[in-house]
Amino acid sequence: MGGMQKRRIGEVEVSAIGLGGMPISVQGRPDRAQAIETIHAALDAGVTFIDTADAYSLDDTDFGHNEELIAEGLRGRREEVFVATKGGHTREPGGGWALDGRPEYLRKAVDGSLRRLGVEQIFLYQFHRPDPRTPITESVGVLKELLDNGKIRYAGVSNFNPDEIVQANEVLGGRLAAVQNQFSPLFRSSEPELELCAKLGIAFLPWSPFGGIGKAGALSGPFKEVGDAHGVSPHQVCLAWMLAKADVVIPIPGASRPASIRDSAAATHLELTEDELTLLDG
Repeated sequence: MGGMQKRRIGEVEVSAIGLGGMPISVQGRPDRAQAIETIHAALDAGVTFIDTADAYSLDDTDFGHNEELIAEGLRGRREEVFVATKGGHTREPGGGWALDGRPEYLRKAVDGSLRRLGVEQIFLYQFHRPDPRTPITESVGVLKELLDNGKIRYAGVSNFNPDEIVQANEVLGGRLAAVQNQFSPLFRSSEPELELCAKLGIAFLPWSPFGGIGKAGALSGPFKEVGDAHGVSPHQVCLAWMLAKADVVIPIPGASRPASIRDSAAATHLELTEDELTLLDG
């Protein structure tokens, strides 16, 4: 079995399967030792792309928890990995989520992320979600500034529809490198965004590819059937199905246990037949 398959974000080759950091920092998170062990297991399995966000935390009191944890897990192995983070979500007392897409907020947010990650430049910085109170052009305009001043290498957006993606790419002068949207067997409504990204050559990063934290058991039916035929988990089948959709797709399954990310990483070695893909598409 060869090494991990590669895909591109901008001009950079990253592992075709990334690690989503969210589960090791939100409600129900593992202890710190297990979280670090999960990050190390990802690296050992060939994962070279990790996705985090400043808002991945329990609530407003430990804002930035995931970025700090990822930085700790990468100590001594930083050169092996490309880290993406996001800004524009805030956390409230009691664990609620809110939005802030104001340029002045995002400028402060990126500085906080640089500090917590311990880097001079963020590989991929993504605007986390449109804020209805702030025009998208203003929020994405900050990403353009950050590209121009070198604080970030690549710019991305998350939870954008096709029109918003086109608008963001225009604001960035054609430099939009990635779109991160929810996509799973149970949530296929972002197929148009995936197709647009494939057409434009923009990386498409499906978040919650298994349906969300605690919903991984929902992969039954054809995904289980195909998995049984290959002697692998339905999760591997799900990721292989996504990878077959377009060469811009880079799923970022979350994991809070080493075994989970090892299983996900192995999906790049699973080849599905046309008949199997048709069945899974159904």
